[in-house]
Amino acid sequence: MVTDIEKLDGDLREVLSEERYSHSVCVMQMCEKLAKKYNANVEKAKLIGLMHDMAKELSKKEKLDYVKKNNIACNEIEKTVTGILHGKIAADMCKKKYGFDDEMCEAIAVHTTGKPNMTILQKILFIADKTDESRTYDGIVELRNLAFENIDKAIIKNLDSTLLINIDKGNLIFEESIKTRNYLLLSSEN
Repeated sequence: MVTDIEKLDGDLREVLSEERYSHSVCVMQMCEKLAKKYNANVEKAKLIGLMHDMAKELSKKEKLDYVKKNNIACNEIEKTVTGILHGKIAADMCKKKYGFDDEMCEAIAVHTTGKPNMTILQKILFIADKTDESRTYDGIVELRNLAFENIDKAIIKNLDSTLLINIDKGNLIFEESIKTRNYLLLSSEN
């Protein structure tokens, strides 16, 4: 597995805009902090934080071509809202090009929608992507603080907000996000 941050950093700079690259570095830093807080593998957290968006700026056609060529399963909503595919594509790229393990690749694949019964590494990347220092939306400070107090509650709060925004805009809703939210709510009741 490639663990040389400088090598990965150089590769990332070649495929991302300066703004997206900066976000990726900030997510890596947030992943590191959260991994230390939750006793997760810091090295893996940093690597997935840095590389999670490596396919974000592919065009719609490039994303659809990549999933077809590489036999990546995707549903009709993902084929319509192709932006969501960047996680699955980045996971596949990281596995093939850098030898990331299955745990790391799954975290990258689900970093946008989440999934029920996420591992701590998956939770860390999910919430780090929404709370890194490059984010400035209303409520970010509270969500960022909550991520260090109770990561599950932070994920629920983020999903609630995201779902409401998408409903207000009339956007499609990803089923995995609803399943993730429900799983965490049911888990917190027990």
